[in-house]
Formats: sequence, C-alpha cells, structure tokens
Amino acid sequence: MRTAQSRKASAGRLLRSTWSFSALVDQGFFIFAGLASFWLAWLVLRDGLHSGVWWMVAVFVIVWAITSYLALPRLHRILTSIYVPNYFIGRARTADGLLGDPVNLAVRGSERQIHKVMTDAGWTLADEITLRSSWRMIIATIMRRSYVNAPVSSLFLFGRRQDFAYQQEIDGNPGKRHHVRFWHCPKGWLLPGGHRVDWLAAGTYDKSVGLSLLTFQVTHKIDENTDIERDYIIKTITDHTKSVQVLLLKDFSTGYHARNGGGDSIRTDGDLPVLELKGIRAASAEELVQRTGLIFDTTIHDRRPIGYEATLSDVWSRRPVQIVIGAILMVVVIIQGGMDLVYNVFHWQHAIHDPSFQGDIVASTTGLLVASVLEIVVFLIELFLVVMVLRGSNRARISLLVISSLMVLSATSAATIGKMNFVMLYTLALIGAHIIIVLLFSSDEARRFTKTRTQLARLARHTKTH
Repeated sequence: MRTAQSRKASAGRLLRSTWSFSALVDQGFFIFAGLASFWLAWLVLRDGLHSGVWWMVAVFVIVWAITSYLALPRLHRILTSIYVPNYFIGRARTADGLLGDPVNLAVRGSERQIHKVMTDAGWTLADEITLRSSWRMIIATIMRRSYVNAPVSSLFLFGRRQDFAYQQEIDGNPGKRHHVRFWHCPKGWLLPGGHRVDWLAAGTYDKSVGLSLLTFQVTHKIDENTDIERDYIIKTITDHTKSVQVLLLKDFSTGYHARNGGGDSIRTDGDLPVLELKGIRAASAEELVQRTGLIFDTTIHDRRPIGYEATLSDVWSRRPVQIVIGAILMVVVIIQGGMDLVYNVFHWQHAIHDPSFQGDIVASTTGLLVASVLEIVVFLIELFLVVMVLRGSNRARISLLVISSLMVLSATSAATIGKMNFVMLYTLALIGAHIIIVLLFSSDEARRFTKTRTQLARLARHTKTH
C-alpha cells in the first residue's frame, strides 16, 4: 500500500516539476523569433525600394504577410502575456493573447444534449480548422461559394480553444454567418458569484470579411451588438425545443463598449443567460458528425471525440500542426542543402580551382571533401532530430530551435550588408524559412506538445523501474 502511494506521489511530483532554465530558454526563442520576423520584413522592404514597380508590389505583399502573420502576432503574444489577466473575466482570448469576443451564454447539460438542441434549431456543426478546411474556406470566400460547415477561428478560454462551434450561413455567403463557440468548464469550476454551469459560449455575427485592425490579417468582421446575436441563439433553440429553460444572470458583468482581438467594436449589457438542458434527450453517437484530420491549431491533444476510432488521420491530429509544418519545412531546408551539396559534387573541378584556395589543388580537394562529409553528417543529425520532434521529444525541439536560430543569425549578417541579387533572394528565403521554423517550434502548442510527451515518457520509465 505504501509502495503504491509512493509511486503515485513520485509520479505527481514528476508531472508537476518544471525546469526554470528550460522555461527561460523557451521564452528566449519565443522573443527572438518575433524580433527576427520584424528584421526580415525590414530587409525585404529595404532591398525592394531600389527595384522596379512590379517588384515593389511583390515586396509590399511579402512584407505585409511577414508582418501580419509572423511578426505582429508574436509581438502581441509577448505583450499580452504581461498585461492581460490570465483568469476568467467574461472574455475569450485570441491565439495572440488579445481579448476576444465576450462570453455571453452558459449551458447546463452534456455535450450530446447541446448537439441535439443546436441541430434541431437549424444550426450546423463547424468543421475543425484543418489545412484542408482552411483552404476550402479561402476559396469559398473568394468565389462566394456556400460552405455551410465552414470552420471558425480559434478563441481560447481556460487556456484552450473551443471544444466545438456551430454556425448558420447567410444567403450562401461564407462571409456572413451566425456562429457560437462552446467551451467545457473545468471540473468543480464556478462562475463568479458561485453559479455552477457545464459550458460557456460566445456567440457573434460575422457581417463581412476584412482586415484586422490589430494584426492586419484577413479575418471576419463581427457586428457590434453581441447581445442581439446572443438573444437570437436563445430564440432559435427555445422555438424548436420548448422544454429548454432559460435562467438569466442579470448584470453578470458590467455592461461595456470595447474591441475584440480583431479590432472590431463590441458592446454588451453584461447579462448572462443560462440554458438548462437537463431534460433533453441526448443525441446518439450515430447522429453526430465524425470529424478527423490534421488540426490547424489545437491545444487539446489527447481529447477523444465521441465515436472515436484510432484512424491514422486521428493519430496525426493529436500532433499540433505547428509541429508537423515545422518538421516538413525543416526537411525542405535539409533537401535544399543536399541539392547544393550535389551541385558542388558535380562541379568539383570548378570549386577546387576557386581563387580563394590559392592554387593548392590537394588542400582544396581535401577541404571540400571534409566539408561535404560534415554537411552530410549535419543533415543526418537534423533528420534524426525532426523524427524525434514528431515523436514528442522536447530536447530535439530545443536542438532544432538552436540550429535554426544560428542559421538566422549567420545568414542575416550577410543579408544586412549585401545588395539585392539572386543570391540575396535565396538568402532571404532561407532566413524566412528558418524564422518560420523558430516561430512554429517556439509556439505554445509545440512547446506544450513536446513537454507533455516528454513528461509522460519519463513517467512511464519511472513507473517501469519502480
């Protein structure tokens, strides 16, 4: 008995333990990637100013993409971790840490009961944010094609993104829609004031597609009056399911005017309706839509959905896309380096007669041979690290962060003093690739994934030895 208790205590200490130096290193890479993104944007802009009109258009697009999707989100993430409260204040948060939409609805009931009443009320379960669904959403928006179960962007509550979301498309236009996100409350958690609910939700109305005021990303723009959308959601449910009861928590929060993470104006009266679903017949597993795929941004890696089956796509979906894309991009960089090596092999005679070797053929041949062998060894080590990252190794992730950061520093020093040419374009592309790798591998999702997998593996070894 004592042995069992001792094992549990040891396991608990192991899972709770954190290494402060490791956290400091992660934070350093996190900040470095943000600063490097801004520097890359400046290099592209600086070198593009001396080029033609069409090149300037391309430069503008590239600088906008780097700034909006790499630099500014990372900057917001760094700053919001300092000044935005990390506790419940009635607002969801964006992936960048900015305050998002207001939490304006609560539910008492199970997940299946929510699926039942929402489906009966004419709402459609939104797809997960995957690479495939994201591309389909882009095409549908540009071509103005209907996509009734289009994904919604991720907002975070209790440190995780929404468990699922429902929507209603307007006139076959994915740019306009009603939508509501749902988060399951932690066990034993109470609302301010002591009220117990099972789910919290945030409902808003997308009125158009535009640019975020805070990041300049392409995003949906929501209607300012979120109370109208909240009341609309309740009305659709109660009109179709008469047994649903509504308890109104009056003045749950102070009524306010503010902006969400996209810079859109929002206002609410601060009331929080609670839907009582305890008497509703739950939807069966067969009635629920099965959704699998590579999750685009997720923080719930081990959550098994209703009707879970151990398919290959589902196994991979538990790896955050930041890990997968980062690994793919690292492999692309390795392949590119291998192609450069092959080129040097086929142009051996030209390389050994380079004036920098001062005519010493033997020394130049030996030097190039040694350099080629070392490059091959480095490529193999990097490939091994990529495989280990995909398996969840935190040390491998840190190692690749170090390698990519060193490549950024070395290449940036050359690009800073060089002039724009084809070699410089290649250098800037290489810098951009390594910055993206650092951004991906230093993200919260990647860090959480590898640290969790590493701790679980350590715990398994600890349990086996005892």
